[in-house]
Formats: sequence, C-alpha cells, structure tokens
Amino acid sequence: MKQRMLLWGLAVVLLSGLVGCRPGATATSPVETGKITVMDALGREVELPGPAQRIVIAGKANFMLNDAVYAFPDAAQRVVALTEAAQRAQAFVGLLDPDAATKTRFIADAAAEEIAAAQPDLVLLKSYMRESLGVPLEQLDIPVIYLDFETPDQYQRDLGILGQALGDPERAEGLWAYYSEILARVAHGAEGLTTVQKPRVLVLQYSDRGGEVAFKVPPVSWIQTQMVELSGGAPVWIDAAQGGGWAVVNLEQIAAWNPDQIYIINYFGSPVDVATRLQADPQWAEMAAVRAGQLYPFAGDYHSWDQPDTRWGLGLLWLAQHIHPARFADVDIQAEVFRFFELFYGLDRSTIEVEILGRMET
Repeated sequence: MKQRMLLWGLAVVLLSGLVGCRPGATATSPVETGKITVMDALGREVELPGPAQRIVIAGKANFMLNDAVYAFPDAAQRVVALTEAAQRAQAFVGLLDPDAATKTRFIADAAAEEIAAAQPDLVLLKSYMRESLGVPLEQLDIPVIYLDFETPDQYQRDLGILGQALGDPERAEGLWAYYSEILARVAHGAEGLTTVQKPRVLVLQYSDRGGEVAFKVPPVSWIQTQMVELSGGAPVWIDAAQGGGWAVVNLEQIAAWNPDQIYIINYFGSPVDVATRLQADPQWAEMAAVRAGQLYPFAGDYHSWDQPDTRWGLGLLWLAQHIHPARFADVDIQAEVFRFFELFYGLDRSTIEVEILGRMET
C-alpha cells in the first residue's frame, strides 16, 4: 500500500490531468469502509459509521471548503446541501456539480435546526464557526468536522482530514503532492536571495462596499503574507498587521512605505479596473512601484488566487514569477492552469479555456 501511494503521488506531481473528481473523470473511488474515527482541526475525535455520504458544507468562508471537497471523487453525489457564498462561488460549484442548482442552499448564519433538516451524516465547518453553529449541531448529535484551510501547513493536515472522512486518503496524499512540489519549486527559485535582493512588496485589498473606499493589509500570519515571503519578497506592512484580520491603511501610510511592488486584490469586483484607476491617479503616480510599472492586479478566475482556496498554489507561482521574473522565467502560468484544473477537478481543456482562462484577470 505504501509503495502504491508513493507511486500515485509521484504521478500527480509529474503528470497533469491524471485524476479528476467529476462524473466521468478517471479517478479511483473511495477505498475505506466501516467505522471511521477522524481527528479534526480542533483536535476532536469524530466517529463516523463509514465514509460520509450526505455532506453539508455550512457556515461562513464556505467556498474554501467547497473547493477542497469537490477535489475528491464523487463529491457531487455526496454533497447534499451548500451555503450561499460570495465571490462567484456558486458559479464555480455549478461548473463542478451538474445538480448544484437544485441542491438545498443555506444562508451563512442558518440555524442548526435548518441544517439538520437536510439529514446530513456529516457537516463541515471552518473552525471559528464552532461556538456559533458547531456546538448547536453537535447537541443535535450531528457529526461535525472542523477545518481551517488557512496556511500551507494546515492544508496538508486538512486535506488529510477530508481524505479520512470521505474514505479516500490516497486522493488527499495526491492533492498534497501537488502543493508540495510547488512549494519546493518556489523555495528553489528563491534560494540564496539576500535582503537587498528582495523587493519591498505591498499586498492591498481594495474595498468599496457601502460606497466607502478602503485599502487593507493582511495579518502577518495569513497566507498572503506567507506567499510574499516564500516568493522572495519583503512585506512592508508587517508592523501594521499584528492583529487577527485585515487592517485598514490610509494613503499616507502607503506612500510612506513606498514599496517596489504593489499587488491589488478585489474580492468583489475587478482588480484590473482598480489597478488601472490607481495608475492614472496623480497621488499614486508618485509612488516608486507605479512609476516603475510594478503595480499589478492579483491574478484570479472565479476567486482571487491570493486566498487559502485550493488555487493558492497557482497564486504562489504567479506571485513568485512577478516578484522575481528572472528566477522564475520557466513558469508557464497558462500551462499551470491547465494542470491544476485537470488534476483537481477533472475539467477538460476546452472547458478550462472558456470557463477559467476566459475569466482570468491579470
């Protein structure tokens, strides 16, 4: 078994399109049977009578869970209810699950009793949802597994948790092999950089919700900061981001940092439009990054690639290539897009061309 798992993982790394999870894709079926005990992200032991067959993905930040679950074979047949989500999440799930539009949909703060009505044998939640939603579900004797999916380390653990719960640990190992290969590739490309060789980088989330424009920086511990550091950049916002969430920063602070490179995120609109407006703004035009043509919209398709969604491996490669073009000149982002969506979701090339590459903003 160990030898077969190793060979399977190597095949995942070296070949694109080997495994998919949609109907008709060439993927092995879950292999585990009988009672399963899973230790979730909170260290709780959750006992299941067998691989979960009626899954509900609930609570907030659920699209990150959706995208991870749908990377497993037969997810479309096993997910019975989803939660309304932002960032065009419903459109992407509809691409993976032909029955998604007819499945039960909950609002993000749905009550436990509403979720129980779907008769799940497993509910998946982000860890921070335990107190508000998880405990009431547990009190109804509904198995709940908590996941984080926030950092690369957590991704390895949480994919393993899903692999256990769905009875397919080999698939989890294969998915992590993809990320492991990218992390090694980026580490090799950034190896030996001195402090002077690391561009001063600023990642900004743009928001105009409620008609009020704001720019925010991510916390030090979040994946956006880690991506910059892994890619050989120096995040300029560290001192302003010691809290637990996105921190608002004003234009004066951004100008004072005067970074070499700026990356714009827009979760609810076009980052390209925002970057274009900023490049034409006289106040922004004085910044070194703008003068040097180093203000970029962060890449994305249905979701921005900066997030701890399954796409973070693509985001890391894209960012590394932009921060150090010479060191990552061999990265072909279009080829990587084909590899990722074939491997994780079994999408064919024509679908990827239209539905993914056709939506990309970069």
